Amino acid sequence: MSKITKSSTAEYFAKNLQQVGFSSPLKAVLTTLKEAVDNSLDACEAAGILPDLLVEISKVGTGSTKNTDLIRIVVEDNGPGIEGEDLAKVYGEYLASSKFGRGTCSRGQQGIGISAATTWAQMTNARGVNVVSKTKKMRKAISAQVDVDIKSNTGVLKNKETFDWDREHGTRCEFILDGRIQLNGDGGLVTYLEGTILVNPHMTITYKLMENDFVTVNRVSTEVPKVPEASLPHPHTFKLGEFITHATLFGKTTLSKFLKTGFSRISDQSISDFVKKGLPKNLLEKPITSLSEEDFKKVFQAVQNTDLMSPSTKSVLTVGEEALSKSITRLGEIDFFAVMTRKPTICDFKPVVVEVALARFKDRNQDADSPVTLLRFANRVPLQFDKSGCAITWAIESVNWKSYGLAQPKDSLPSGPYIFAVSIVSPFIKFKNASKETIDASEELVAEIRLALIQAGQKLSRHIKKEVKEADLERKLAHIEQFGPILVEGLSRIVKAPEARKKKAEEGLRKLLGRDSEDAMADLEAAEMKLLEQKKREKKKGIDHGDEEIDVISSEDLVEEASEPQGTKKTTAKATTKKTVATKKTTGKKA
Repeated sequence: MSKITKSSTAEYFAKNLQQVGFSSPLKAVLTTLKEAVDNSLDACEAAGILPDLLVEISKVGTGSTKNTDLIRIVVEDNGPGIEGEDLAKVYGEYLASSKFGRGTCSRGQQGIGISAATTWAQMTNARGVNVVSKTKKMRKAISAQVDVDIKSNTGVLKNKETFDWDREHGTRCEFILDGRIQLNGDGGLVTYLEGTILVNPHMTITYKLMENDFVTVNRVSTEVPKVPEASLPHPHTFKLGEFITHATLFGKTTLSKFLKTGFSRISDQSISDFVKKGLPKNLLEKPITSLSEEDFKKVFQAVQNTDLMSPSTKSVLTVGEEALSKSITRLGEIDFFAVMTRKPTICDFKPVVVEVALARFKDRNQDADSPVTLLRFANRVPLQFDKSGCAITWAIESVNWKSYGLAQPKDSLPSGPYIFAVSIVSPFIKFKNASKETIDASEELVAEIRLALIQAGQKLSRHIKKEVKEADLERKLAHIEQFGPILVEGLSRIVKAPEARKKKAEEGLRKLLGRDSEDAMADLEAAEMKLLEQKKREKKKGIDHGDEEIDVISSEDLVEEASEPQGTKKTTAKATTKKTVATKKTTGKKA
């Protein structure tokens, strides 16, 4: 019989790095960048600091493995810094995280990503990560190399030294690893950075990719997002094994106290309801450690059979319509966008907020027959792989975009030069894998995303119809102006009309033309006055939209589909009302 051995967490992930986003050299570069940026943004927000990030990615040689380059990735921030004794844990130890299982809307949760990046660098370039860190309390900054001890799952500090750094606090990490660089497309570095810029309006970032020049994108908001307090899990989201494991964390605590302090939405009245549903009353004051497996089953079944309040939605964090509206203009020149932020709701017993932004950029040469560019976000982190299996993609494909003026092949994304950005924020996002590349598509979540898309689609439809109306009017005016005088001249010649009659006919044509255009212009001017009035009201409230025009849907506008959704991924949800904001920069000649 062969001997049974035990491996450490680090050893497992070192052999299965594809599970955490390192399945190819291309993914390795993007995942390393993503994990480092996530850590920087989370650290800055936790400390109430407006983040200033520096990103540099370049080729520095030939990789040690076939068809790879040696890639240098640097991410520097102005965050609170990391204490010297914690550097090895943060960068070299798996499942070491202050955010693990806390139920907050933070980007990082598991304590896997940055340690996996260190492991990949160590495996492909024989050294881990070089880190520089300084906190406010430290006189000098610490510089060190961090490696992963694969056998024991611990971080190892090497070449530690101190030096004077030209900043009060911050962190800088540098990885040199085997990889390949892709700038554009779904897995591109530019796509990732643009997505990060979109959902982080409070961030200033300077980045240099390959031989390109440095690019600086300044913040458009000076408000640091206030990350809500961690929320307790809802008991209806647990399975029996999870319930028992969760209970063991509370030691000798009595069952009744465990139920009230270990979960959300359980009160003394809930305990009484559990008893009515079959929970033995004599178990309530017993310590958790004395309960048998059969006792736990009875408790669990009683809890599951009792109706409880939905969890609180106060634990979710949003980017916000105003911030998204300002942030989207940082990506390029646009001629239309619509932004929608839904109210917090409960999906699968988890608090969730869905935000949607639709935009059409003037400076992007995208084929009208190609699918729209889709940006997906989970807790403000761009998702760039496994798009087809994501809840966001399913929701977009289920909407009949033809009714809103877009072309759409069956069971596919709509087509056109648009960007669809959809953000899901929740303390408990259910990812399909440890690499956090795609969101599991539950029916409730897909329905909620779909509602947000429909409301944004209504704004898009209004804009497209207005464009068509203006184009038709302009075309009609052009035709009459071109052929009207010729027609009058020909008819006058045929009927041998006198010059006075000819002039009268020309005046009649002009009068008719003016009357036709005046009706349309009256509609356009009325809409324009409405927009200007709304802009003045917004300014009085302290919201300055610059040269942009604001069009607001009233809360009485109902969400209605023009027809049934396409495909087999059909979801239904009750129509709701929501105030949305969409902005259009006026361009071109007005009729």
